[in-house]
Amino acid sequence: MLPIKFQNVLIGAATVLVASAGIAHASVQSAQDYSAASSFVDRNAASGSVTDTSKARSGGFGSTVTKALNAFANVVRPLSRPRALEDAFKSYFAYKNAHPGEVRKPFLYFVDYGLPSTTPRGYVFDMKALKLVEGPFTVAHGRGSAANKAGIPTRFSNAVGSAATSLGLYIAKATYAFSGKSGGQSYSSVGLRLDGVSDGFNDNALRRGVVAHGAPYVTPSKAGRSEGCPAMEQTRAQRLLPKLADGGMVFLYAPDAQWMDKDPWIAAGEDL
Repeated sequence: MLPIKFQNVLIGAATVLVASAGIAHASVQSAQDYSAASSFVDRNAASGSVTDTSKARSGGFGSTVTKALNAFANVVRPLSRPRALEDAFKSYFAYKNAHPGEVRKPFLYFVDYGLPSTTPRGYVFDMKALKLVEGPFTVAHGRGSAANKAGIPTRFSNAVGSAATSLGLYIAKATYAFSGKSGGQSYSSVGLRLDGVSDGFNDNALRRGVVAHGAPYVTPSKAGRSEGCPAMEQTRAQRLLPKLADGGMVFLYAPDAQWMDKDPWIAAGEDL
């Protein structure tokens, strides 16, 4: 029989080995569980079913934005800034993640107001199928936003009565029978109510009556001035605005540093 002291040494060594094996097994199992969980989040993020912000950060929303950018890279003309479309998509997915019940349509109406009114600068994307619905096409900007009719808008406002464009993210509400005046003549078109969700930048849109609508002063080659509305050609409005209604989104972009640095949904999109 081994001396008691030696027996104790052997028992202690065996205990360490068993404990080490248990820790190693637990580490492997934890790694497997983490891998499975990550895979689950990635799959659900890609399908838009992840609603928790922490899951969005750890899951696949970053890759979803990249996938969308790659899908539209060859159909979008050069923009005013390379980050314009990325900001739009990050904001879109961040809001959709936070408010899935409000984003009931997969369509996003994007306008790059860093381009002049004579340049086609509007697009409608299907963010689920990752296909271009229509664009680019001309879009109006608000009065007093640019130095001349063909200029690039540089003044933006959320103030009631400003008649200026408000930048940021909007949720599309219902369509209605729009009426307006152009050149002293009355006209009618389809209108789409917009609820601004970029607090401090466009959240007065409903009070201001800022809507998407068709207008005779927008043609394939140029766009006149609106009162802050992202107006388009009348026939195009009849096609596109019903698609966006009741749950689509709108993103109005410009390389305006004050807005880009403080818009809540651009900031939220940086965490995706």
